[in-house]
Amino acid sequence: MVRINEVPFVKGHGTGNDFIIIPDIDAKKDLTAEQVRHLCDRHRGIGGNGVLRVVRTEHMRGYESQAAEAEFFMDYRNADGSLAEMCGNGARVFARYLDAVGLVTKNDFVIGTRGGSVAVTLHTDHTVSLVMGKANSPQVTSMPQVTVGSHSWKAVPVWIPNPHAVTFLDSLADAGSLVDMPHVAPDSTFPEGVNVEFVVVHGPRHVAMRVYERGVGETLACGTGACAVAWASRRHLEPDLVGESSYTVDMPGGSVTVTEDSDGLLRLTGPADLVARGTVLLA
Repeated sequence: MVRINEVPFVKGHGTGNDFIIIPDIDAKKDLTAEQVRHLCDRHRGIGGNGVLRVVRTEHMRGYESQAAEAEFFMDYRNADGSLAEMCGNGARVFARYLDAVGLVTKNDFVIGTRGGSVAVTLHTDHTVSLVMGKANSPQVTSMPQVTVGSHSWKAVPVWIPNPHAVTFLDSLADAGSLVDMPHVAPDSTFPEGVNVEFVVVHGPRHVAMRVYERGVGETLACGTGACAVAWASRRHLEPDLVGESSYTVDMPGGSVTVTEDSDGLLRLTGPADLVARGTVLLA
């Protein structure tokens, strides 16, 4: 006999990037990859781009050291059940959830992630800011190349902390349907997979993007991807700029702002919405 568990959840999204939030404060119900895939299935489950499990950081094996500054840990899983270092849209939704249910009482706090601790600020207009840290783009002997159909572009490799391949093109339509994962070569540049961003310039410090997320597919938005795009855009468009800059990044699901300070720290600001709550049956 299969035992069925009734599990509470909350559904939320950040610029259309949607998530299933599973509160598990004391780490009593770790999710399997199969359960995550079921939850995220838009026909057989609830539907989402990923799952955010809410756990006290002290219970996250291997990440307990973050508990000194981050009471809660965002245990993020992609829709295919795989683990991810960080999710900018998910972290904003996660922070909004902590506030909505009273797990935090201040507008400024820190959350734990596999990519490190993240400082959060809640704003009165329901937007959320995250200090995403610094981007890393290692020197490579040759720039990776992204191919979709008969189109190929050079890509900028960026980690923040998820891996991204950022490519600039004339029209977002050139990226095609993005039903399948774009081909990225060489494989050795991104051994654990990569998110691929396609970018066009709309104006001064204003760009638009589409993204194919590893383990998910094309999504309406990607927070770490927007940061990677803003970082690469500044160096592509304003290579001699010194000091702070802010880029507006348009995505199919909405817009966010990415600010890079004089020390290279990136701050992501965008909306976060909670839309439903209920219970789901999990085998």
